[in-house]
Amino acid sequence: MAWRASESAWLQNHTQLTFPDRFVKAGEAYFSPSGQQIIFQAVEQPLPGQAPDDFYAMFTAELGADATGQPLLTRIERISPPASANTCGWFEQSRPGTVLFGSTITTPAVTDAPGYQRGTGRYKWQFPPEMRIVEISTADSASIAAGRIKPKVIVGNGRAYAAEGSTTRDGRSLLYCSLESGQGDLRVRDMPTGLDVTIVNAPGYDGGPFFSPDEQRICYRSDRRGDSLLQVQVADLVRDSDGRITGSANERQLTDNQHVNWAPFWHPTGMMIVYASSEVGHSNYEIFAVTTDPSSPPQRSRVTHAQGADVLPVFDAAGRRLMWTSQRGEGRSSQLWIADFVQSVAAKP
Repeated sequence: MAWRASESAWLQNHTQLTFPDRFVKAGEAYFSPSGQQIIFQAVEQPLPGQAPDDFYAMFTAELGADATGQPLLTRIERISPPASANTCGWFEQSRPGTVLFGSTITTPAVTDAPGYQRGTGRYKWQFPPEMRIVEISTADSASIAAGRIKPKVIVGNGRAYAAEGSTTRDGRSLLYCSLESGQGDLRVRDMPTGLDVTIVNAPGYDGGPFFSPDEQRICYRSDRRGDSLLQVQVADLVRDSDGRITGSANERQLTDNQHVNWAPFWHPTGMMIVYASSEVGHSNYEIFAVTTDPSSPPQRSRVTHAQGADVLPVFDAAGRRLMWTSQRGEGRSSQLWIADFVQSVAAKP
C-alpha cells in the first residue's frame, strides 16, 4: 500500500477501527479525555431483507488493543434514541460518564432535510430543524437506545438546527452552531446562567467550531464568501470580568482557495490545525495541516495520500494519535481509522 509510505512522515501504524460487516458507514469520532473511549456516529448493517437506517445513530466504544498491541474497539454501544438522526458527539470533561451530541430525538419530519451542499454535488450534510444538543449519562444508554427514556435537551427548540458543539474543560461554556437566524451562526451557552450569546454571525454558514487547547481561541469552517467553498477560520475569544464568553475578535482566515476546507481540529499544542480539503479533488478529499501562529503566514502541508475520502481528523489529548474517517479500506465504505501521529509540531509543517 503506497499510501503508508507516502504518509509515514506524519502517520504510522495505521489501523482500521470499524468495518463493513458491522457498519454500512461510520465517521466523525472523538476521543474521551483519557483516550480510552471514543464516541462516533454510524449506520449499522440492517437485518437480512431490511434497508439500512436513513440516519446516523450515535455510539460509544472502548479503545483498547489486541494481543499484538494494535488498536481495537470493544464494548460498542448505541446510545441514541431509536429512528433518530444524530451527529457531533463528545465527552463532557467535567462530568465523567456524561456525553453530549446532536439529536433529533425522534424521526425527522423529512428524510431529505435542508443542508449544506457544494453546488449540485453529492457532498451534503443535513440541517434537520429538529436537531438539538442533548445530554445523556452513559449509565442510561441502553434505556435511551431502546426508547424507554429520552435524553435531556440542553440547547435547541426543535424548530431550528442546533448542533456541532464542544465545551470548555470546566463545562461552563458550550460552543455550537445554530441556524435559528436562517444561516449558520456560532453561539456560546453559559451553562451556569443559561445565557446564550452569538459570537460569530457573519453572512454565510459558520460551523464545526472547537475551542483551542488554551481555550483562548476557536477554529471553525466558514462559507463567508457565499460561494459554497468553505475556508478554515480562527478567532480570539472575548470574555467579561467574570470569565463569561461575550464575543470573538481578530478573526483570521487560514485557508484561501477555491476548495472546500472543513472539519478543522486543533493539535494539543495549539500550533497546528488539521482539516479535510477537496484540494486534490472532490472524489478524493484529503487531510491537510496548517500552522496557527498569528505572527507568521499560515503554512499548509498534505497529511494523507490514499484514494477515497479522508476527512474529519481529530487528535487524542496527548497529540500522539490521529483518528479520522476514511474510504481506503475494503469496499471503500467510510470507516474509522487511527494512526500514530509522528510529525514534530515544534517545527512548522
